Formats: sequence, structure tokens, C-alpha cells
Amino acid sequence: MSGASFEATLELWASSLRAAKARMRPVFGQERAARSAGLFLDGLLGPERRKTGWMRAEAAGDPGPWRQQAVLGRGRWEADALRDVVRDYALEVLADPHAVLVVDETGFLKQGKSSCGVGRQYTGSAGKITNCQIGVFAAYVSRHGHALIDRALYLPRAWAEDPARRGAAHIPEAVEFATKPRLALRMIERAIAAGVPFAWVAADTVYGVGELEMALRRAGVGYVLGVTGTHQFYSWNALPVVAGTAEEIAKALPDTAWCRLSTGDGTKGPRLHDWAYLELAHLEADDHVGGFEGVWTRGLLIRRHVADGELAYFTTWCPAGTPIETLVAVEGHRWAIEDTFETAKTELGLDHNETRSWHGWHRHVSLVMLAFAVLAVTRHRANAAAEETAPPVSRRRRHSSDGRSRKSVASPCALHSAASSPR
Repeated sequence: MSGASFEATLELWASSLRAAKARMRPVFGQERAARSAGLFLDGLLGPERRKTGWMRAEAAGDPGPWRQQAVLGRGRWEADALRDVVRDYALEVLADPHAVLVVDETGFLKQGKSSCGVGRQYTGSAGKITNCQIGVFAAYVSRHGHALIDRALYLPRAWAEDPARRGAAHIPEAVEFATKPRLALRMIERAIAAGVPFAWVAADTVYGVGELEMALRRAGVGYVLGVTGTHQFYSWNALPVVAGTAEEIAKALPDTAWCRLSTGDGTKGPRLHDWAYLELAHLEADDHVGGFEGVWTRGLLIRRHVADGELAYFTTWCPAGTPIETLVAVEGHRWAIEDTFETAKTELGLDHNETRSWHGWHRHVSLVMLAFAVLAVTRHRANAAAEETAPPVSRRRRHSSDGRSRKSVASPCALHSAASSPR
């Protein structure tokens, strides 16, 4: 645990959880509702592998799941208000001006047809088209850690245009069909409006082109966005001539154009790939961004898998002179949201939502986001405490090249078990 004592970590854990409950208290109108929500949060962080209503109720000492169900259903509180609480709570320790906002989606497998937004659609969680819901998320990733700060349920057009299904799932009238990139754009706009400090946005090919690019340029935010091999690129403004699809450009590059770089340390050491970067245009910032000065560069970043030569492509926008190492590091930050999805699903019950309504989904997910934020805050505080007492050599060994700690706080299950054991 990064050198911190287990007792110290337990105290940090307890204080972080108390702070999270205090922060979310104003979201709920009555003390009884706030207490039920606090017990719900305890259940998410508890050792039970399945976070069902009955199991959370048993952990809370309730005779049945009714109070747990009321938190997601009958209770009167706004999920968006809790979302904002989660964001502000996480940013108290994670905020950094060089942070990356990572946008991605994950699937929630379902068997029926009544859960809001469910349908046969592709999800990377299963690697195929299957019956599921899709949630779009924004993760805040900095040198201090990472946490989810926004979310939205993707509503397929078949749902958005069906009054009967909308009524049964209690979908608000103001909610209309929106593409996943549009949902991502709204999250980015909310982050900017809330003053969230970040310098970059990273996302995969679902979000890589169109209005998202233009909005980020206008906001003066750099990006590394995935695109397909068929995406067209060309250069101008006295740069070497580059024209064609991303795949054509990559295959024409000489061996000297590639360099081997790491996107950060994984479980088996540095995640090494071959990379190439082409600057396509140098543009004055004030031509695109009001109030910004200087030259920005539009470019093409290409990743080649060391073992099989598989290629991936990214459109980039950054201040002129930004080195390829920085762009590679930004792209590497996308690992964090995958890590978050895995932890939230296996440890915190992200995909154990038993409600079928629009409000139920957003309430459940927002509570899980708060549970993960508690972990992120505890991890950061524990690592910071260990850093203060560690000798200089140990400090250098503890951190990977992108500032992430190689060792993290113990799992919520272990912490809960220790906290509830007799001393």
C-alpha cells in the first residue's frame, strides 16, 4: 500500500467516506432519505460481490430492500445534483491544470426489453451486438489519480421516438435523441462551465471527428482523438505535403519516422508501441479561439503495435512545439477510464442496477461514481502520506513515468472487512 500503515489507511478511508456523505447530504431533502443514501453508499463499498437491493439491505441491517429501492425510485432528489457533488468532491484532491478529460462508453448487459434505453446494440464490454444499455462517461485523469465526473444514458432513437416506452420509463420530456458524440460534447461543456481544470481531451474513434473537434478548438483545449484508417488528412501552410487516408499515410512512412515510446506502466511493465507524428498545419490560435494567442498545430498521431504491426490513428490539436512524448502520454491516459469501468463493475456494482427508469439509472450510476471517488480520494491521500515519509530513492521508484503510483490503496472489500473486525 505504497508504504502507508494499514491503520493509517483505514483512518483515511473512514474520513474520506464521512466527508463524501457530508457533501451529498444537501442533495436529499430529509434526514431519513440522506441516511438511506449513506447506507446505500456503504453497501456499494461493502464486501458483497453482488450489490443487489437485498444484499445491500442485509448489509445495512434492514429487513428488506424497500429503503434501498426508495433511494433509486420513490425518493425525491436530483441525480444531476449528486453528479455535481461527485465532481467537486473528486476535484478537491485530483485537480491539475494539465489533466486529461477522457470520454468513453460502456455497456450494461440486459435480458428484458423494459429497462430504459435497452436494445440490441454494439458494446465493447461484450465485443459484439447484444441486448444492453449504453452509458457514456467522462473521467478526470491527472497525476493525482482519476475518477468519473459525468455520465449520460444513451437513448436510442427507437426509444426517443416511442411515447409509450418513454412514459413507462419516466423519461423527461426535455430529453431528446442525441448521438454519443453529442452526449460527450455536453459533458465537456458542463466541465468547462463548472471551471474544471484540464488541458486535454482523449477519446476513441466514436468521438474523433465532427462538432466535438471544432468545439474543443474554440475552447482552447488540446485533444488526441481516435479516427479510422479511412479518415482523410492533408497538410498546408508550407509544411511537407501530406495527403491521403490515415492508413495510406502510415504505410508510406519510412522506418526513420517511427520511435518506440511507452504510454505508461501496466501490470507487466511499460506499455511500449511504435509511434509516428506528422504536423499538418500551424494555425494562429486567435483565428479559432477568442482570447487565446500563439500558434497551435493540427496533426496526425499513429500507433503501431510492436508484435503484429496493427495500426491506430489519432487526430491531434495542441500548442505548437508540443513533443510527441506528450501526445503519447495523453493518449495513454485513456487506460484510466477502462480501469475505472472494471473496478466500478467488479467492486462497486456499476452494472448491478435493478431499476428500469431513466431516473433510476442516473441515480444508481451517480452513487457508484461517488463510491469510486471515495476510493480515488483515499488512494491519493494515502500515497501522499507515504510520499512524505519515504526516502528519496523510494519516492522515485514508486512512481511511473506519467506520475501514476504503481501501488494503490487496498480494495474496498479488504478495508471494510478490516474496519468491521474486532481489534
